[in-house]
Amino acid sequence: MPPIRDKYTIHSKAVVCQDVELKGDITVGSGTIVHPKATIFAIAGPIVIGSNNIIEEGAIIVNRRKEVMRIGDDNIFEIGCRVESPSVGNFNTISTRARVHHTVRLSSFCVVGAGCLVVPTEDEVLDDYTVIYGPAAERRKWTGRGKVQEADLRRKHAEYLREMLPKFNRLRRGDGT
Repeated sequence: MPPIRDKYTIHSKAVVCQDVELKGDITVGSGTIVHPKATIFAIAGPIVIGSNNIIEEGAIIVNRRKEVMRIGDDNIFEIGCRVESPSVGNFNTISTRARVHHTVRLSSFCVVGAGCLVVPTEDEVLDDYTVIYGPAAERRKWTGRGKVQEADLRRKHAEYLREMLPKFNRLRRGDGT
C-alpha cells in the first residue's frame, strides 16, 4: 500500500490546534474547532468536515473507505470518542468514549451516549433524532423539544472556544504544514 499523502485544507475561520494529528486528504470547514490531541485520519478516502463542528481532545475520526467521508455542520465529537462512519449529518452529538463503526451512517440530530458502542452487523442509517444510550446501546427517538436551545448553547460554546483556545495553544494554518 502506498504511503498516505498529507494534504489538508483548513478554512481561515477554523480553529485547529497545532497539537492535532492530521493524516491524509482532510478539509476543515469554516468555524470548526479542533482541540489539541484530536486525531483525524483519512486512510483510504478523503474527509470533508463541515462548518461549526467541535472536535474535542482525544477524539478520533477515521475514514477507512475509499469514498469521501462527509461530516455535516454543528456536530460535537466529545472527549475520547471514535467515529468511522462514512457520513455524519448535522447537529449530532457523539458523547465521551462512544464508538461509531464504519457500517453506520448518522442522519441529523442524533445522540450517541457516553461509552456506547454502535457496531451493527450490516450497513445501517440512523434516522433523524435517534438517541442511543446505556450499556446495551438501547435506542429511542427524541421529540426535538429543546432543539433551539441546544443550537444556542452550541453557538455559545463555540464562541468561547474560538476566544480561549488561541490564547493557550498554537494554531495550525491551512497550508498543509
